[in-house]
Amino acid sequence: MAFLLRSISRSADGREIVRTSKVSDDLLKVGRDPESDIRLNDLAVALHHATIEQVSATRVGVSAEMGMSIEIDGGNTQFGQIDLAVGGTIKIGPFLLRVMPPELGGDDVPIVIQRADADAVTTKFDTRRFALQSVMPGKRLMAWTLTLAVLAIFLVWPIASFYQNRDQGTRMAGGFHADSLWLSGALSQNHAGLASNCQACHVQPFQPVQDSACKACHVNITDHARFDRMRQAIPQLGGLRQLQQSIGNAFGQTAGRCVECHTEHEGPQQMVPTPQQFCADCHTDLRGRLRDTRLTNAADFRSDRHPQFRPAVLVRWDANQPRFERVGLGPRTREQSNLTFPHRLHLGPLGGAAQAARTNHIGDRLECSSCHRPTQDGIRFEPVNMERDCGSCHRLSFDEIGGTIRRLRHGSPEQVIADVRGLYRAGGPALPVWTSPGTRRIPGTAAEVNAAVQFARARAGVQLRGERKIQEIFSGPRGACFECHVIIAPPPGTLNYRIAPVRFAPPDREQRYLQHGWFDHRPHRTAHWPDQRGQMQGSRACASCHVQVYGSGNSGDVMLPVLGGPAGCQVCHGGESSATRGQVASTCAMCHDYHMGPGVPAARLQQTVRGQRRQSTVPQPQAAAARGQR
Repeated sequence: MAFLLRSISRSADGREIVRTSKVSDDLLKVGRDPESDIRLNDLAVALHHATIEQVSATRVGVSAEMGMSIEIDGGNTQFGQIDLAVGGTIKIGPFLLRVMPPELGGDDVPIVIQRADADAVTTKFDTRRFALQSVMPGKRLMAWTLTLAVLAIFLVWPIASFYQNRDQGTRMAGGFHADSLWLSGALSQNHAGLASNCQACHVQPFQPVQDSACKACHVNITDHARFDRMRQAIPQLGGLRQLQQSIGNAFGQTAGRCVECHTEHEGPQQMVPTPQQFCADCHTDLRGRLRDTRLTNAADFRSDRHPQFRPAVLVRWDANQPRFERVGLGPRTREQSNLTFPHRLHLGPLGGAAQAARTNHIGDRLECSSCHRPTQDGIRFEPVNMERDCGSCHRLSFDEIGGTIRRLRHGSPEQVIADVRGLYRAGGPALPVWTSPGTRRIPGTAAEVNAAVQFARARAGVQLRGERKIQEIFSGPRGACFECHVIIAPPPGTLNYRIAPVRFAPPDREQRYLQHGWFDHRPHRTAHWPDQRGQMQGSRACASCHVQVYGSGNSGDVMLPVLGGPAGCQVCHGGESSATRGQVASTCAMCHDYHMGPGVPAARLQQTVRGQRRQSTVPQPQAAAARGQR
C-alpha cells in the first residue's frame, strides 16, 4: 500500500508543472512543516494540519489536528472518510487535495495537489502588462553588455593603469589607481612602506613574485641549507598536492619561493605565521632521505614527534681551545666552563650567602634575579659581570689608604700579582741612616756590615710574606680566585699563576645552548607565581622550569628544561595539531628560524623597547620577511 502524490503548479506564463512522488506508507502528514509528507506552503495552513490514513482496502480516513478544520467534499468537518471507488476532495486552506480511484490492477492511491484559487494564473499573467520587459533590451544583449563592462573595468583598466604608473616611475602618485582593484588585502605592518610601490615586488606584469625581488632588499638573508641538500630533502608529494604543484610550476609558481612562507596582503598585522606543514614535509622523515644528517626527525611539538633537546655544551679544552658537542639533556649533563659556582650554596635560605644578602640590603636571601639580569628587550639575560653582580659580596679588597679601599683587579692575574708585590714592597723597613750628615763612613767596618745584613734580612722577610699572600690568593680552599675559578699552576720557582678561560658558547656564536632554536623569556615572566607588579617573584618563577637549581652544587650542571616531564615545556606547550585544552598551540616557527644564519633570529632584530624602536643591523624589510612571527 502506497500513496502516489502528484503536485500541480503553474509557471509565470501559465504553463502547468507536475511533480510526482511516491510515499510507501499507510499514513500521510499534511501541513506547512518541511518534514510533512504533503507540504502546503501557505500561512493559512498549520505546521501539522491534518492526517490522511488508509483505514481499509476501500476507504481512506482524513482527520484534522486539534483546533483545525478541513473540508471534505464541500463539508466543513474535523474527521471524515472517502470511498476509493468514487474518490473525493479535501480542501485545506487554499489547497485542494483530490483523492482519485486506484488505477486498474494497482494498489497505489493517487492524490492530486493544487491550489484551489483559479484566478492565480490569470493574476500573474495580468501583471506582465506592468513589467519593463517590453522596453528593456533582451537578456542576451544585457548579459554581453555587463560581461564586457566587467572586463573593461576590472581587467583592461587595471592593466592600462599598471603600465601608466610604471612609465611615470617606481612609486605611484596620490589618488586612486585602477590596479588597486586587484588587491586581495592590505600589506602587513612590516611592508606597509611599500603600499605605494607595487613594482618593488611585482616587477613583471602577470608574473608571480620572484625571489630576486625579495633579495633586492633582504641582501643578508642566508639560505636554509645548501641548495643540493634541500633538493635532496624534498619529499615526493602525491595526490592533490602533486597536482597543485604541477599547475603552479606551469604558471611560474615554483616550489621553495620566499612567498610560500611569507604570505602577504593578509591585512595590516604581523606577517602570517608559516604553517607547520611547510617544515614537516621535509623534517618528518629527514633521516630517510639524508642519511648523513646529524639532525633528527621532527614533525610536531609532541613527545613522540619531537626529539629531546640537545644543547651545544663545552665538553673539554684542548689547551686554550674549547671543544663543543651537542649532548642529550639528563640529570648528569655537565659542561666544562672552568667556573666553580654552586647554585645550591647561593640560593640557600641559610648560610653565608643569605647573610651577605641581608648585610648588603639585597633581601632576605639571594634570588636568581640577584645575579641574572634580563637584557633591555627582556628576551634573554646579560652575561654575569663580576664587579656589578658579584662585587657586593666578593669585594676583593686588599688595602685601605686614607679611607679609600683598594681592590684586586678582576680578570687580570698579572695585575693582581703586581699589586700584592707592590703592597708588601712598600711596607718594608726604611733604609738605615748610616752616619750623620757631613761625616764620612769607613768602608768595611763592622757597623756597616751589620746594618747591611739586617736590611737584607728584613727585605727578604717582606718579600717572602708577599709571595705567600699571592699563593693564598690563587690557591687553597679559601683563596679569592680559587673559590670561583680553575687555577693553572705556575712553573716551578715562579709565581706566574694563570686563570683558566671561562666560556659557555663557541667563540663565533652567541652565548646560547640551543643554537638551532630560540627562546623568549618575556611571555614566561608572569607564567608562574607573578607578584603584584607582574614580574618574576624571585627564583621561584625561574625554578618552575629550571628545577635543578636548588640542588645543584656544581657550576657545570646544565639546568635547561627538558621536553617532557612534570616541569618540561610540554606541560604548557602542545603542537600545532596536538595541543590539548589549556595548552599553547606551538608551531615550528615559534622556536625555530628558517634562515639559519649567524647571530640571532630575525624576530629580534627590531624590538620595541620602552616605547622606542630598536633599529636592526639589516634593512627593516629583512627583519619582517626573514620569518613570520610565530
